[in-house]
Amino acid sequence: MLGNAEMVGRLVLAALLGSVIGFERERLLWAAGLRTHMLVCVGACLIMLVSAFGFGDALGRPGVTLDPSRVAAQVVSGIGFLGAGTILLRGEVVKGLTTAASLWAVAAIGLAIGGGLYVPALAATVIVVAILAGVKPIEERWRSRMQTRSLRIVARTGEITLDVLHAITGERASRVKQFVVRPNDRDGYEEVTIAFVRLSATSVEAIARELRAQEGVERVETV
Repeated sequence: MLGNAEMVGRLVLAALLGSVIGFERERLLWAAGLRTHMLVCVGACLIMLVSAFGFGDALGRPGVTLDPSRVAAQVVSGIGFLGAGTILLRGEVVKGLTTAASLWAVAAIGLAIGGGLYVPALAATVIVVAILAGVKPIEERWRSRMQTRSLRIVARTGEITLDVLHAITGERASRVKQFVVRPNDRDGYEEVTIAFVRLSATSVEAIARELRAQEGVERVETV
């Protein structure tokens, strides 16, 4: 049986490690921020303490067996209701999945501290913070390459065709998602919209410069 000082120390450590991850979410103004992560971590730690040491008085009685993992196991599924509350659907984009996952990870860290696994808990905290803060720029850079970018061109009728576009884009022709030609308000001119996928902003701007240099092209702008 642990002493009270040891139990309080574990709860305090859970609050500290939870705050480290919660602060990263707080600075991004997510609903589940500093206090939420601290509470989840402390709560999970307390549940683990109760599960492991809270039923010591019942041990030794006839017909009584103790499974320390039974109560703690419910945290894994029970934390889901908090995670679900952080997930939002905005249009066709789902937001909050990372915060929900961080709450789940914080709960696991709290359980580890409650079980006395200090080194794995500290290691998990460092890894989670590294994932949340360090991987985000890489993820955003990748997403920026994956998003659709469009060019709107005003040119004389028949000047911008698929053959011309393929000659300009070269190997990047496979990135053309859409090629739409519409009549322009001015006689003898048309408006061409070209959409690219999985192409960086730098590459799209380079294509735009080459299109501006084409004879008969009056205007090229990024949409």
